[in-house]
Amino acid sequence: MLKSFYQEKIYEAGCDEVGRGCLAGPVIAAAVILPKNYKNNNIKDSKKISVKKRKLLEIEIKNNAIDWSIGIVNNKKIDKINILHASILAMHNAINKLKIKPNYLIIDGNKFKPYKKVKHTCIIQGDNKYLSIAAASIIAKNYRDNFMCNKAKKFGIYSWETNFGYPTRKHKEAIKKFGISSYHRKSFKLS
Repeated sequence: MLKSFYQEKIYEAGCDEVGRGCLAGPVIAAAVILPKNYKNNNIKDSKKISVKKRKLLEIEIKNNAIDWSIGIVNNKKIDKINILHASILAMHNAINKLKIKPNYLIIDGNKFKPYKKVKHTCIIQGDNKYLSIAAASIIAKNYRDNFMCNKAKKFGIYSWETNFGYPTRKHKEAIKKFGISSYHRKSFKLS
């Protein structure tokens, strides 16, 4: 069972991002504020949940969250500022879109730049420890997978509907054979 909160008596947003290791597409972050008494044994790191279950959990999370939001940084911006800065920017964008402003942030991972005057704590493997971070990972993963599946309709040669832009053998072979698309990250090693 994941912990319900890091700080007990304040609005706390959990943040996570998806897509750092991809060769194509945006990096997506989500921020989620859950009620302090919220419990759900099925919520965990999005990578450990089937697609079907993840989609059902997203509905459950959105229906029960005090607030949630998505932040997006596209591949062109990733190429300009690098993937670490883009991941942090995506998280800032997500936090910025929250209607309820959090008093504290818990961030998955070990790197983050302060967001305005809101205190934060970075938590390595936070999506395996805290419900709000795991919930953010589920929302971000579903959003990004849907985005890449949508783009796969036009760019079917890259198999994004199954690899979601990650560096699979099939994806790399398609890049070698057909070149890159407008969604590929030129600053990454693509082959």
